[in-house]
Amino acid sequence: MSKSTGIDINKILKLLPHRYPFLLVDRVLEITPRVSITALKNVTMNEPFFQGHFPDFPVMPGVLIIEALAQTAALLTFSEERAEDAVYYFAGIDGARFKKPVLPGDQLIMTATLERERAGIYKFQVQATVDGELAAEANITCAVRSKGA
Repeated sequence: MSKSTGIDINKILKLLPHRYPFLLVDRVLEITPRVSITALKNVTMNEPFFQGHFPDFPVMPGVLIIEALAQTAALLTFSEERAEDAVYYFAGIDGARFKKPVLPGDQLIMTATLERERAGIYKFQVQATVDGELAAEANITCAVRSKGA
């Protein structure tokens, strides 16, 4: 398996259907197709969710950290090829743990490792770290289907 470094925002926009404010991956740092990926999200005070979560102590919502990890896993899934009509669904989450709050100014480093794939169902081990400390981890399941299915 060959490792490649980086996917920039322009390619991310081609691979994922998400757009601001819901695109939660800024750059892919490293990818080994069908094995693992490392990506990053720069968390800034400009994020719309900080207005209400929480005004006096802004913290990135855990559900959005998990969504960012799912988007990272999607980039691993689509790193080689994405069918024009493919839709990526978040199908399940197990063992989600949140260990450290993610704050404005943090750089969220996200990793996804493919555990198995069968019939368009993908299982991943995912982690998010800030400054080398574990912020969140989970096992997620995603499914790829065509828009017509």
